[in-house]
Amino acid sequence: MSTSLSAPARIRSAVSHPGAGVVIAFAVLVIFLSIVTPRFMTLDNIVVVLRQSVVVGVMAIGMTFVIGMGGIDLSVGAILGITGVATAAMIQDGVNIYLAIIAGPALGLVIGLLNGLLITIFKLPPFIATLGTMSLLRGLIYVFTQGIPIYGLRYPEFQFVGQGFLWIVPFPVVVFAILVAVFSYVLYRTRLGRYTLSIGSNPTAARLVGIGVSRTKVVVYAISGLLCGVAGVILTSRSEAAAPDAGLGVELDVIAATIIGGTAMTGGRAVMFGTVIGAVLMTTIRNGLNLLGVSPLWHQVVIGAFIIAAVAASSWSKNRSAED
Repeated sequence: MSTSLSAPARIRSAVSHPGAGVVIAFAVLVIFLSIVTPRFMTLDNIVVVLRQSVVVGVMAIGMTFVIGMGGIDLSVGAILGITGVATAAMIQDGVNIYLAIIAGPALGLVIGLLNGLLITIFKLPPFIATLGTMSLLRGLIYVFTQGIPIYGLRYPEFQFVGQGFLWIVPFPVVVFAILVAVFSYVLYRTRLGRYTLSIGSNPTAARLVGIGVSRTKVVVYAISGLLCGVAGVILTSRSEAAAPDAGLGVELDVIAATIIGGTAMTGGRAVMFGTVIGAVLMTTIRNGLNLLGVSPLWHQVVIGAFIIAAVAASSWSKNRSAED
């Protein structure tokens, strides 16, 4: 007896894959924009989309671990902001540029560790702990800068981080690709990744089988903070300035990219490739709206509606698959 699936069954199986929804949505969006605006598929515009996807994408890598573990991190935008300000301030004060570039991610790592300790030692719910950290960091940014952006970061070594090219590929995109490869390996091929998803599936069972739940949570939040620091340096380099409101509200895009990509909000499942497509999708929507001349006042409305539709479609597909 043949065990191969029929063509319709194979199609249903492919569509029901956690990351299939975002791939289909992205393909439809690209086809639509290619038809309605010829400027969309030009090389210059593709480079713009990829470059603008990096900041959200890098942070979404860490968020994939956090949400896959059953947690949440609302402080990612504030971490991006404060690491950018710290890097810019160090450069302005004459600190070695390469040291300042390293200091940004290092500061993000420390803040991520703080989030993890608040959750594990003080038993704060992740939502409350990271919400508090977000408010604290945002306040510190405004106190330090007095609400005034830090300008004058036109140093070639620093500009290259956010604006440079390796052949025709933007350097930030290269950094993003490397980070995706590294952390995909960590998530799917290492003990840390297995522990992360096991805790997301059932933290009690994970603890009973000997997994260090608290230790894993601290490491995962540290990874999230580290990647936010990387994103903060890239954004500051790209804009040649550190604005006090940098990253304000970006946590919503980061979470949306992760969820739309197929990572389960309840934990236990993480789809790194889907997260990457989700991040590019969010940027593509904004880019397409700009090309179509849609008022920026409507951008968030369209993106919100798209997120609801995408998640609803994914949920419907999952339920249909379960019924079959």
